[in-house]
Amino acid sequence: MHLIPPALTRRNFLRSLGVGAALFAVPGAFAEELLRTPAQTEGPFYPDHLPLDTDNDLIIVNDALNPAVGEITHLNGRILDSKGEPIRNALVEIWQVDNNGVYLHSRDKHAARDTNFQGFGRFLTGATGEYYFRTIKPVLYPGRTRHIHFAIKMKGRDKWTTQCYVKGEPQNERDGIYMGIKDSRARDSVTIDFATIKGSRVGELAAKFDIVLGFTPQT
Repeated sequence: MHLIPPALTRRNFLRSLGVGAALFAVPGAFAEELLRTPAQTEGPFYPDHLPLDTDNDLIIVNDALNPAVGEITHLNGRILDSKGEPIRNALVEIWQVDNNGVYLHSRDKHAARDTNFQGFGRFLTGATGEYYFRTIKPVLYPGRTRHIHFAIKMKGRDKWTTQCYVKGEPQNERDGIYMGIKDSRARDSVTIDFATIKGSRVGELAAKFDIVLGFTPQT
């Protein structure tokens, strides 16, 4: 399994953005301001055959020398309960199309797939409820706007799914699944910035997506 080099670890990544540990130090501090993240369809292209490499670095598959094509994005956030407390031991899964708009699925054959893109990744949250992935900025897919699928799996709970979207993407307003979120505040909660990281020599991006679930896990 490929491991992200130390220079790309979550801690160093946050430090490069000037984000201190205080970001995760006060569980529930903003609980009254949190809005529950709307659940969304899993869609038809959850991988039908999981890759051998399912880590949180989607840019490099196993020990391959060539990285995936696309705008490298550092995607992080927290999994929170209905009171704003971080959820530990939540398995966060993401999956998305490659830079050619192709999913890691045997039925998606409308274009050639970038075999250097993992297409799917997993991360198990710790005490802060935080997750981190290195992936690419999502591209347009036929009939859909730019998006990344999320699934949250926890012991004793059904799988919970949603999607996040790119802020400022014109196609958003023509996407039926995105516009199916009727509450504008809820829609805004899944629409995130993909901002250029200052000083990155290759134009890397940073995106943050907190997911607020509508329940408090049993202890």
